[in-house]
Amino acid sequence: MSAKRERLIYLPLGGAGEIGMNAYVYGYGPEGKERLILVDLGIAFPDMDTTPGIDVILPDIAWLKDRLDRLEAVFVTHGHEDHLGGVGHLYPQLKKPVYARKFTANLARRKLAEKGQDQNAVTTVGPWPETVEAGPFTVGFLPVSHSIPESAALVIDTPAGRIIHSGDFKLDADPIVGEAFDPDLWAEAAKPGVLALVCDSTNVFSRHPGRSESQVAPNLVPLVKDATGMFVATTFASNVARLKSLADAGVAAGRSICLMGRAMRRMTEAASEEGLLNDFPRTVSPEDAASLPRENLMLIVTGSQGERRAASAQLSRGKYFGMEMKEGDTFLFSSKTIPGNEKEVARIMNNFSEMGVDVVTDDDGLYHVSGHANRPDLETVHGIVNPQTVIPMHGEHRHLREHAKLAESLGRTGVVAPNGTMLELSGNAPRIVDHVETGRTYLDGMALVGQFDGVVRDRLRMALNGHVVVALMIDDDDAVMEDSWVDIRGLPDAANGAPLADLMEQHLAGVLSRVDSRTADDDEKLEDLITKGVRKVAQDEVGKRPEVTVLITRLTAD
Repeated sequence: MSAKRERLIYLPLGGAGEIGMNAYVYGYGPEGKERLILVDLGIAFPDMDTTPGIDVILPDIAWLKDRLDRLEAVFVTHGHEDHLGGVGHLYPQLKKPVYARKFTANLARRKLAEKGQDQNAVTTVGPWPETVEAGPFTVGFLPVSHSIPESAALVIDTPAGRIIHSGDFKLDADPIVGEAFDPDLWAEAAKPGVLALVCDSTNVFSRHPGRSESQVAPNLVPLVKDATGMFVATTFASNVARLKSLADAGVAAGRSICLMGRAMRRMTEAASEEGLLNDFPRTVSPEDAASLPRENLMLIVTGSQGERRAASAQLSRGKYFGMEMKEGDTFLFSSKTIPGNEKEVARIMNNFSEMGVDVVTDDDGLYHVSGHANRPDLETVHGIVNPQTVIPMHGEHRHLREHAKLAESLGRTGVVAPNGTMLELSGNAPRIVDHVETGRTYLDGMALVGQFDGVVRDRLRMALNGHVVVALMIDDDDAVMEDSWVDIRGLPDAANGAPLADLMEQHLAGVLSRVDSRTADDDEKLEDLITKGVRKVAQDEVGKRPEVTVLITRLTAD
């Protein structure tokens, strides 16, 4: 029997068909025995409408766990949570080397330390042309500009050809902190020929060229100088360049700078440790800030996306570390609201408005620039790399499809491959060879639970319909000893003037009085009977079908 031919595969487990939770698998070797690498291991964030009580959302790595003996390593392109945030949570299941550039590696080690994992699992890699060998793969970190320092595309060499995985990027000649986009370096990486460009699709619908981070700073200075009262700004904590621009504007206005929020401090500490932020203005502690005159103070705070526990939300609800917003203060959102977060951000804005705080946003494009390449910038990169195939990633399905159409219009093959789509890239004609079941894993407190385990489903059902607990006792002759006891949660206490629990107990008394010994001896039948009875009363009286828990106590003779 001849040996199976070797092939190169690409499989997104997260991040393709959605924005967030990035996790991409590459494999090379005989079919079904490929050696594998994982690019990025990110998270997504929950919302109360669909995932109540969940802390973070992680990609389902069940497919990888079944093939751990074939997984060589994890490569992280940059330090954003949607690319790095899953490392601390899922490393215990993978136990594979993690490679990243120094700033990202610093953040990755912090993630592992928080979870009590071995920080030595993370190896720092210099920029391309330095490379790492991982089975049949040779991987280099190609510097690129983004909204966090030391972002990188990956140059992935395989026996079947070279792949460039763009990571998140923009074309910025002056990013303030971190490296500028270097077209000559990218052209050098593409010179041997590129089989496939796996590319960021976030801003494919934005038809104007992207703007530089350096264009924001000049607009911030007059805004802060002209403000009265305390000035507070929020942005993405990972955007170290923006933090510096904000702080510099505050100093220029004669204000002391205070960073508030754990993520802010973590990012600036990591950037300073790695020599990326040597001239950040001196800051004061939250404790000291509380004693300073308001007109001489600038707070830079977390929570630009409306996160309930972050500094912005807490300030909008009252005090935070002794600080309180007052009439005449200014609050700046130096950020873009990610789709899905609009309600939470609007709630904060309205809270501040009720306090008399002046809220400033980026509606006029003055105080924020995107970290992702717009459509003209994508065209530029396609031209520099000149790949045979473009595989869009990092975007919702509409982004992937539009990006593939863009590639086709420029004379290249474009392939839409959402999560779970396995592509074979060997040769000159990429093709879909398999579909893998993908999903989500939820971090619920300290436990990891599967998307289909029922935890969130039951929580949503209780939130929508309420919960009823029914307790009853059965004697050793299989007879109901006394009336059942009912407790309700999340339902109206009374219906038509009568307590709802009493109405349920009365109905169940009639139902249980007719139960024969065979039904009374069968917990499953008894629970079904009681559940139907409770739901009938709830439906008739208040129009709800609650979740029902039945507690049966059986007594036995001594």
